Amino acid sequence: MKPITNALRGAPLLALAWAAGTCQAQSSVTIYGIMDAGVRSTTGMDPSNNRSAGDANMVNSGINTTSRLGYRGVEDLGGGLQALFQLESGLNINTGATSNTSKFFDRGAYTGLRGDLGTVTLGRQNTLLADAVGSADPLATRFASLNSNVAISALSSHQLGTEYGASGSSTGTYRLDNSVKYAYSLGGTTARVMHAFGNQANSNSKLSSDGASLEYKGDALQAVLAYSQFKTVTGLSLKAYVSGVAVPVGAGKVNLTYSGHTADTSATAKTRNQVLSLGGTWPLTPQLDLLVGHYRVNRARTANVDDGYNRTIAFLEYKLSKRSLVYLEADSTQWKNNYQGTGLKSSSTGLSAGIKHSF
Repeated sequence: MKPITNALRGAPLLALAWAAGTCQAQSSVTIYGIMDAGVRSTTGMDPSNNRSAGDANMVNSGINTTSRLGYRGVEDLGGGLQALFQLESGLNINTGATSNTSKFFDRGAYTGLRGDLGTVTLGRQNTLLADAVGSADPLATRFASLNSNVAISALSSHQLGTEYGASGSSTGTYRLDNSVKYAYSLGGTTARVMHAFGNQANSNSKLSSDGASLEYKGDALQAVLAYSQFKTVTGLSLKAYVSGVAVPVGAGKVNLTYSGHTADTSATAKTRNQVLSLGGTWPLTPQLDLLVGHYRVNRARTANVDDGYNRTIAFLEYKLSKRSLVYLEADSTQWKNNYQGTGLKSSSTGLSAGIKHSF
């Protein structure tokens, strides 16, 4: 009887072990990240790539792709329904500090559900403009701190001095707090809508945002169109759009984007920005890729002379493995009508060399 008794006593443990294995198979959590650092030398820009009267040499983080650490998870709820979450922090690996001192998960903090009827997510997440730029930009948002589509088209560094939408910042509106995003895909077409609450007492409009986008991905063409509008705490508005196409050319592809926004900067003043970009990716060998993006920025402000700049950024990337690559980068900027500021150089250049590892 002892073997039978021992077997019966062990049955609950076997059942628990089986249940634990089943739960583990139905859900997963992934730790991921990008570590990117390089040596950079510039003329006419400071270590943060701002316009400057002098030159600079430095080690920078995220020259190719923004360094980050993230956690994402998914749980199968049955019937084709899944629960999901994502938490992501930007990092400056040259100093070991987080990119944002006030928001630890500054790059994303949301949860949601995904099923046959689409995906809904709630929390801090990219705007639809940022999603569109990520799909259409010639450099696929490489060098985010210098990329004009990231900075101006997607409003990461709009230089307007006011918080538009619940971004938590007066310098950029690339991501929004308190937001709800819904996406539905049919074939190669994805439609998205987004609303961000301002979370302001006695007001549904202050710091709020609304947007919609449509994206198509096919073998011969990729295209995206996005529109969003944002409110300040005083009721000023910013209205913006991003459009772009990508077509294959031989083994590579060519990207074209056109975007713009109009922002009320006061009750009587406006700022308008327009960005036209052209470029693409060309494989030179199975391991070596050339990426080039050219950006033309035009700015108009009430009671100011129109200005802007032309910027070209190029990358050579050599893949060491599926997760690691080394790169060379070169950029040149020609400022128009004193856009760079009084007393500063009329042109800027930069050279970088670095390594990126993904995990």
